[in-house]
Amino acid sequence: MTGLRPVRKTRERTTMPATERFVVPEGQEDARLDVCLSGLSGLSRSAVQRLIGEGMVLLNGKPAGKKDSVRSGDEILLTEPDPVPSRAEPEEIPLDIVYEDADILVINKPSGMVVHPAPGHEKGTLVNALLSHCKGELSGIGGVFRPGIVHRIDRETSGLLVAAKTDRAHAALSDDLKTHSIVRTYLAITAGHLKEEQGTVDAPVGRHPADRKKMAVIRDPDKRARNAVTHYRVIRRLNGADLVECVLETGRTHQIRVHMASLGHPVMGDPLYGGDKNPFFKQHPSWFEGQCLHAAGLDLTHPVTQERMHFECPLPDPMRRVLDALSPED
Repeated sequence: MTGLRPVRKTRERTTMPATERFVVPEGQEDARLDVCLSGLSGLSRSAVQRLIGEGMVLLNGKPAGKKDSVRSGDEILLTEPDPVPSRAEPEEIPLDIVYEDADILVINKPSGMVVHPAPGHEKGTLVNALLSHCKGELSGIGGVFRPGIVHRIDRETSGLLVAAKTDRAHAALSDDLKTHSIVRTYLAITAGHLKEEQGTVDAPVGRHPADRKKMAVIRDPDKRARNAVTHYRVIRRLNGADLVECVLETGRTHQIRVHMASLGHPVMGDPLYGGDKNPFFKQHPSWFEGQCLHAAGLDLTHPVTQERMHFECPLPDPMRRVLDALSPED
């Protein structure tokens, strides 16, 4: 709801966490609380709904419900909890920063770097590097181990991802991910030749029933799986492989790797899904640094300026070497 302004707004700084007070302006008869408060506060609707669910919103002095409506003159008290300090430790790790401002960063992550701390990978992650670079000024929505992280890419996948410095930027970017406003474009070298020049894989992805390290296409409605959609297009036919552009509509764990493997053409260099069975890989295993999968393009709307932004980064050297070696001679 654009153009809304609170009749009165005060911020009480004598108590923590901070509370903001709004009075619903005229013309808001029977308006949804989450829609109205989103317009008044500048927070996204999903962020407002989360705060309502956590009991951080009072409507006329009483805890608000997600389905409540408001009328002109109603008083809303919004309490935003303090950010939870991150438990990850800052580390001075070089970063390839493609873009940075006061709200967001776009990073070209190298293959081999884990995005956030996890068991077995408590240090040396992108989060550790970001905490050092940003002096701790990262959004807290991702939790104590994932500050600033809006979306992830696999450890052995290289390329672009966006991180948020503020909670409001994080909430807006998360909403854009859900509505597919953020476009993530990958380049992959897949084994063999895809039958179709382009197509869409619409197949649910869930945990593999026998191997907990893997994901799999799961079509059984009684098994836990989430819808997953990948659009692909062959960019170049290679010797025994294809260079493929993949655009994510959803972002499930290992989604492109699973979907390409389900077509019988795994990403080369990916031992988890059969990408290490290709004769070329067996001849040149040292040429590969993880799977040949690179997040090459990222399109997003800036969460504050609303400017549409496009970013891209070239293939990393190991993947470029594989591509050159497999390219047919003219």
